[in-house]
Amino acid sequence: MAGEASTSRRKRQRVPSIGENGGGDAVARSGTLFELDLLDCPVCCHALTIPIFQCDNGHIACSSCCSKLRNKCPSCALPIGNYRSRIMERVVEAVIVPCPNAKHGCTEKFSYGKELVHEKECRFALCYCPAPNCNYSGVYKGLYRHYYANHHDTWNEFGCGNSIGAWLRISDKILVLQEYRDGPLVAVQCFKEREGVYVTVNCIAPSATGVGEFSYELSYRTPMGGSDTLTYKSEEMNRIQKVSFQTPEKGFMLVPHYFLGEWSTLKMEICIRKLKKEEQQDEADDEADEEEDGEEEEDDDDEEDDDDEEE
Repeated sequence: MAGEASTSRRKRQRVPSIGENGGGDAVARSGTLFELDLLDCPVCCHALTIPIFQCDNGHIACSSCCSKLRNKCPSCALPIGNYRSRIMERVVEAVIVPCPNAKHGCTEKFSYGKELVHEKECRFALCYCPAPNCNYSGVYKGLYRHYYANHHDTWNEFGCGNSIGAWLRISDKILVLQEYRDGPLVAVQCFKEREGVYVTVNCIAPSATGVGEFSYELSYRTPMGGSDTLTYKSEEMNRIQKVSFQTPEKGFMLVPHYFLGEWSTLKMEICIRKLKKEEQQDEADDEADEEEDGEEEEDDDDEEDDDDEEE
């Protein structure tokens, strides 16, 4: 009876090879993996990367963990690191996941684990509004429009290549500059420390190529007509997604206390310049916008033609 039952059981359908279905196309199957954590190393909890090793009991670990554990399986103490888990390597390679910012508009997809590398440089990474008591967050272009509509101050505008005054009350800790016409946001911050006041300049933008790429020159002169001047230059402005009020360890201009005297306001000048690749990206974005506008106009013309034909 057992033999009859096993022979009468329906066999699993085999995936035809290329050309077997008569059309020359391979028929591929797909499924859903609900727990992506199964593709993480059970030791370090990071995404598994090839090579993946297993012990005689089938426990797996990434190569770096095998070395750290001196090739001793943490689950059963058997040797691990000599035999590769080929099937697990194939599974990891076969799993494709979307960018974590897919819900914000990113359409990129990657092999499992590689999406985390992309996330740090994704154009759709969330950026946060620097205005006090504002909880807005969004894609960088949306943030710039939001700030222009809700917090914009014409006194704090800047134009690339032009030197402007950047007057910052030390008690305020932050001054936000915005390029004309809802352009990029630049945060000038100060941190009062024992040696003096640290001043930083950061663009609020993701670390994506062609986004928020500026250089700048910052200068401070002693008050009341003093002749002493401090100057700080940066060939590439640092980019941040969210303003932090933690004292920086590098990338700042130090204004000593004896330079300040009794003044509570930093009266500085700043000149911000676009890097060449930022300018090229702006041109590409403008061309893309023009193409979209042209397509919309064509759609409108088609609709008008259809209406004329109906009449």
